[in-house]
Amino acid sequence: MTSTSAVFSALAPYGWDEAWTDAFAPYAADGLLPGRVIRVDRGQCDIVTAGGTVRADTEFVVPRDPMKVVCTGDWVAVDPDGDPRYVRAYLPRRTAFVRSTSSKRSEAQILAANVDHAVVAVSLASELDLGRVERFLALAWESGAQPVVVLTKADLVPDPVTLAHLVQDVETSAPGVPVLTVSALHGDGLDVLLALVGSGTSVLLGQSGAGKSTLANTLVGADVMDVRAARDVDGKGRHTTTTRNLLALPSGGVLIDTPGLRGVGLFDAESGVGQVFSEIEELAERCRFHDCAHRAEPGCAVRSAVDDGELPARRLESYRKLLRENQWIVAKADARLRSEIKKDWKRKGAEGRAALEAKRGRRP
Repeated sequence: MTSTSAVFSALAPYGWDEAWTDAFAPYAADGLLPGRVIRVDRGQCDIVTAGGTVRADTEFVVPRDPMKVVCTGDWVAVDPDGDPRYVRAYLPRRTAFVRSTSSKRSEAQILAANVDHAVVAVSLASELDLGRVERFLALAWESGAQPVVVLTKADLVPDPVTLAHLVQDVETSAPGVPVLTVSALHGDGLDVLLALVGSGTSVLLGQSGAGKSTLANTLVGADVMDVRAARDVDGKGRHTTTTRNLLALPSGGVLIDTPGLRGVGLFDAESGVGQVFSEIEELAERCRFHDCAHRAEPGCAVRSAVDDGELPARRLESYRKLLRENQWIVAKADARLRSEIKKDWKRKGAEGRAALEAKRGRRP
């Protein structure tokens, strides 16, 4: 039996601490071995333990509940012997990055667990998609992790004025979120990023071609992830990373690299959306009506801010889109709620149109 001190020493570089030791105590009493999942692949996973990396089956953990499947970043209890080995349980997650699947059922898919920082990589090799950045940030805030946006390939924007404008655009779309510019090619900005991810666990997110694998290799200091060139026409790349891999950084901290995400569907992320658009929610508190749809209602503080140029119209449209999408995802599991939401949308739409007609001096 491996001693508690030996376990702590071996697993500390992967994020093990006193709280995890306490949480694992009941499993230790049963003779099980603690470890962290560093990779999951088709019902099996690689787990780093005090005795080294082991391969185990995950069938003992509820496989039919998508929120209870073992994922990269989980701390698990595994049997010390046996052929094959099995994951018997995972410890309660501190945070979980969850998105909606691309299926019509829109089930939850958990991408990474026990994450402290969600690093959203955005390539400067192509035009910024601020709506996608906001979508990633909504999921990041909802997960419980602290998001950070990293604008990669900054060497492709040599003009400092242009680069400053791009950073400002992203900062406007990411209130309360650090926005960093890095160039893995020249090493620019990496010291700041390393300091940020140097403690705790960070998950690296973004589209294919965003430079995630290159960034991961640079942070790790070795070519641990395969890298392929992005297409010149749109800056997009092929999936070079096909599984989520957990890597211990030599300077401290842990990094989870993920495959490029084409679809970033929300899943019950209302509070995350609210944090991304915090300025809109603050303005909404000053609207005349508590259920204001921010379209043409009288006394709407949000519309006034748009009209005065204080709030970009694009931000309001993005806010509406993500809220509507999230409501629909939540309602898919509740037929009564879905019916109520439809009625509410129709009512607000009719009221908005009537108010707009009245404002124009026409008969509603």
